[in-house]
Amino acid sequence: MKPIKVGLLGLGTVGTGVVRIVEGHQEDLTNQVGSPIVIAQILVKDRAKARNIQVDASKLTEDPWEVVRNPDIDVIIEVMGGIGQTKEYILEALERGKHIVTANKDLMALHGQEILAKARDKGCDVYYEASVAGGIPIIRTLIEGFSSDRITKIMGIVNGTTNYILTKMSQEGAAYADVLKEAQDLGYAEGDPTSDVEGLDAARKMTILSTLGFRSHVSLEDVSAKGISSVTQEDIQYAKRLGYEVKLLGIAERQDDFISVSVQPTMIKQSHPIASVNGVFNAVYVHGEAVGETMFYGAGAGELPTATSIVADLVAVVKNMKLGVNGRQAQLSYNVMKLKTDEQIASKFFLLLHVEDRAGVLAQIAQVFSDCDVSIESVMQPSAPNKMSTEIIIITHEASKASMNKVLGAFEGLAAVRKIKSVYRVEG
Repeated sequence: MKPIKVGLLGLGTVGTGVVRIVEGHQEDLTNQVGSPIVIAQILVKDRAKARNIQVDASKLTEDPWEVVRNPDIDVIIEVMGGIGQTKEYILEALERGKHIVTANKDLMALHGQEILAKARDKGCDVYYEASVAGGIPIIRTLIEGFSSDRITKIMGIVNGTTNYILTKMSQEGAAYADVLKEAQDLGYAEGDPTSDVEGLDAARKMTILSTLGFRSHVSLEDVSAKGISSVTQEDIQYAKRLGYEVKLLGIAERQDDFISVSVQPTMIKQSHPIASVNGVFNAVYVHGEAVGETMFYGAGAGELPTATSIVADLVAVVKNMKLGVNGRQAQLSYNVMKLKTDEQIASKFFLLLHVEDRAGVLAQIAQVFSDCDVSIESVMQPSAPNKMSTEIIIITHEASKASMNKVLGAFEGLAAVRKIKSVYRVEG
């Protein structure tokens, strides 16, 4: 049996996991695809570097083009990261008829449609399951499992770092800054955590999920993103008192032919399954018109969970090679993408207001809501030690984002409202 030869771009944490699985599961892989799978060449930054896995030194190279242009290699696995130069490597590999497996969410979020179009033109496969939610097979599920359904909503925890931080804040009462430092010390967060904590990483993943789920080309600029850096312990404790947990959620919704995609800290009812997803775990909730509610849960990162998704994609590519059907599964968008306006985006909202503690203030606040056509579901006023001011917590009935913006604008000009401390979307 002629072996399938693989070129591996990158031998970091995930790349090491790929080598472990491919070399350790040879019998299983051979039985599944009918040929041995061999990692023939590996791109590294430094060939002389000591590694925690034994690799034949003759397979190592510091020149990416050597791997890309190697005529013996059938499949390229890209786990090096990066966007610009990495895109060039992948396009060149496709030009040469090589199939691609990648874990690069940034690349696929920004240039996925171009890469998939190139793959289709060249009769090549591009698989990227590991780019979202690590070991959870959510991309394959959206493409294949929901192929006969119409998805109306995708909602998920797709960033383990922020979920770890919010879990610690909720369960231990810790401050945001303290938990962020702990996450950095444990390696969950980068030295510069901006991409995680400001929602940028999650926004890229929601770009991919919404493009696949709605069969429309959603670009990163179409995703409204807000992170967790402004979430306070006070917010989390008030949420718990009201029966909610605070999670950074990616939310993509479709109604008729209009869609909205956002990432934002959200108060979700404790009875909702996503509310109980803690630590670095990920979960994606999908609602289809036919199937109803489904949820997928698992490890969102890590050496072996992510590598498992990559090797599963590799197996799919090799099976397609055996059947001669490579390049036929590229999911190019065919629906015209129309974004919802603020008038069409609707949800419940949580507001925490710092107001003057005197008669008539609540009536003024209620009047603002009435004037803006927003209905109030509940009001709570915690006891206040300062008799000159107090806090008021309001949860609205479902209202449009445009109407809520009018409410917030009115509060800015209302003397009785000293500060709008927090505003969150409410789900579940």
